Amino acid sequence: MAALDLLGRRWALRILWELRDGPVGARDLRERCDAMSPSVLYQRLRELAAAGLLAQGDQGRYGLTPLGAGLAEAIAPLDRWSRTWAETLSD
Repeated sequence: MAALDLLGRRWALRILWELRDGPVGARDLRERCDAMSPSVLYQRLRELAAAGLLAQGDQGRYGLTPLGAGLAEAIAPLDRWSRTWAETLSD
């Protein structure tokens, strides 16, 4: 239940999704997330880092930890399902 609580918070999954291809700086991450408010971004970054899912590197960029990358693998089936769902909606 704790994982669902964390991942269900606004923007949490989107942040993790945007980090799937590698580290990103806060400014770029905010732009990728439809210009969410800085306060929400930094709050989620703190929460996700405290949970061990992401870390801030030497250059200030945020990236997934091995645990966070494992979560990306775990939600891949949901991504596949959502693509199928989107296709059925567009028909």
